Parts: sequence; C-alpha cells; structure tokens
Amino acid sequence: MNIGNNGTPGAAKAFGRLLRFHRERARVSQEALGRETGYSKSQVAMIERGERRPRGNFVEVADSLLGAQGALVEVAEEVRASGVAAWFEDYLVEEAKAAGIHMYENHLIPGLLQTEGYVRAVYACACPPWDEEELEASITARLARQKLFNRKPTPLVSFVLEKVALNRPIGGPAVLKANLLHILDVSRLLNVEVQVMPEDRQTHAGLSGSFTLIETAKRRGQLVYVEGQSGRYFLSEQPELGDVFARYGILRAQALSPDDSAKYIEEVAREL
Repeated sequence: MNIGNNGTPGAAKAFGRLLRFHRERARVSQEALGRETGYSKSQVAMIERGERRPRGNFVEVADSLLGAQGALVEVAEEVRASGVAAWFEDYLVEEAKAAGIHMYENHLIPGLLQTEGYVRAVYACACPPWDEEELEASITARLARQKLFNRKPTPLVSFVLEKVALNRPIGGPAVLKANLLHILDVSRLLNVEVQVMPEDRQTHAGLSGSFTLIETAKRRGQLVYVEGQSGRYFLSEQPELGDVFARYGILRAQALSPDDSAKYIEEVAREL
C-alpha cells in the first residue's frame, strides 16, 4: 500500500532486512555494530526486525562500517519519508485491505476520524517531541489512511467512542469543533457507523481498554489489534479472538444508537 507520495509502509522492515544482509556479509555482530553506532545489541536487533527506526547517525555509520556503498542510506530515506512508525506498519497493511474495521476508543478521537488540526495537536502532545521532518511525514500518512472510507471494495467501518474522547479539547475548542463536524460528515457515509458510549452506564464491556477489530480481505479471517504504552500486538487465535469480537458486539449494544450519537455530537459541537 502506498501512502501518497511519501514512502511506503514496510520500509522499516525492508531497511532491517538490508541492514542484516550487509552486517552478516561483513561478519559484524549486532553487538559490534551497536558499539560503533551508540546502540545496544537489542536495539540493533529491533532495527533489523523493522520494529524501530534508525536515528541520529546510525545509518551513515552502519553504511560505512558494513561497506554497503550507500545502499543503507538510500533505503533509510524511504523509512524517514513513510511517516509510519515501524511498529505500525503491519497494522496498516491489514487496514488497507480489510473488509471491515471496527474500533473502540476511550481516550481520544481515533486517527481514522481526525482532521489535520487535531492530528497536529495530538502530535504536539508527544513526549519526547517529534522532529519537524518526521512530524510532517506522519501527519500526511495519517490523513492518507482516511482514503479507505471511499475505496473499492468498500469496507464496513464502525466506531464506538467514549464521550470523553469527544469532549477533551485537544488543540482547543475550535480544533475540536472542526473535528466533531468532520465525524458527522464521515458518519453519513453508507458504510460507516459512529456510536457514542454514555458515561452513566453501570456495566461496561470495554473496561480493559481500546482495541481495533479487522475483518480481513474477502472476510477470510479476523484479527484484533491492541496498543499499549510499551507494546502493540495482534490477536489471531481462539478463544481470545472470539472473546474480543463478542465484547465489541456488547459495546455496540450498550452505546447510543447511531442517530442518537449524531445528535449528541451535534450538541457538543454547537456548544463549542
């Protein structure tokens, strides 16, 4: 899948494979490469697996040390330009071809529904902060994901959003209002449903946190994607897979209807 003209998901994995090829050909260990670049052995291993982006002068030092003759520098440009975190590439591959995508979010408006102003405000909260080049590429990449709403074959997309995600004024009232109006526009698409979870429920099926459900291409399988502070992973085996899909069904039943949800979002936007 391409992301505009700004690189491709999978770039970090391609760089990692190329790095490993040149390192093994040069008979340099991960530990030795780490010493020369200021990285630990485990960090070098993460780069080779495509789980981490190379930073600082890692690429230039590694290219010279391993005799790659500029090959690592060239491929690293794709990694920088993609605007996609290395750990997110696998998810984006699945999202791009999914027959269905269903998200429960309890913290902020999810990326598929964010406006550019909101995206910028979210990234401005990053700690440590992003550098300017990575920031612009990442914003472009996130907004480009929204093309999936209109792609063919058309995916079915649904969201269950906690009220706090729609009330927290990330970027300020004007930015939030613009994003709420954008959500209303997206929710009018025939293949999209947005539901809001009321805050006064005494029972709640989503207390374990947010997640994304994916119905794979041609509905041949299902995946669950989960993110945390220090880990991201897929669930693809039973019974965990079925449990989370069932949980999402309960969440949809507990949430406001799509029509009532739209009325709530309109009220919040009107008051900003």
